[in-house]
Amino acid sequence: MRDVRVILIGGTSNVGKSTVAQVVAERLGFECLSTDRLARHPGRPWRTPEWQVPRHVAEHYGSLTVDELITSVLGHYDRLWPRIEELITAHATEDRGRTGLVLEGSALWPVRVARLRVPRTAAVWLTTDDSVLRARVHAAGCYEAATDEERLLMDKFLARTERYQTLMIDAIDRLGLERIDAGRGRSAVELADTVLAAADAQTAVGQSSTGR
Repeated sequence: MRDVRVILIGGTSNVGKSTVAQVVAERLGFECLSTDRLARHPGRPWRTPEWQVPRHVAEHYGSLTVDELITSVLGHYDRLWPRIEELITAHATEDRGRTGLVLEGSALWPVRVARLRVPRTAAVWLTTDDSVLRARVHAAGCYEAATDEERLLMDKFLARTERYQTLMIDAIDRLGLERIDAGRGRSAVELADTVLAAADAQTAVGQSSTGR
């Protein structure tokens, strides 16, 4: 692969970014980070054996409309962007023994990434059908066994997730950026191969050699 030092992998929640990013990072010997680690917005609103939903998270999804949820998360990403851009720039332009970086996260909003003027950086977004997102969230939250209140919170999370992806795809296609279908039963290894090929073909951040 050409001299790429930063690979950005965007996408909505539960599309598989983290798993694919880890495979890509292992292939390249790069560091793997999530934008969630920089500053986390209210996370998943369903309980697991290791996680109980905090009251503020339940109130966030329970009290806001889908439009308000979208406004909230996009505002959070706007505030987070300077830290993301600083991280990307540091890994792309400063060698000094620093490893390359695979950075994944929903905070990689297409419009902001397209404005980057950072060398040796490639960007792709993973997308999938809403039905796949729904199945993954239902499985993670044990939807069939959940209470009515728990289902309501999952439904709100899903509605926000699906709306976010719709807005994201519109921006990606309008800007001619690179998106990859993460559905159709493709494994993380297969998706990592596709991400690496797309990154290798890009001549500038978010732009493939074909100009798409």
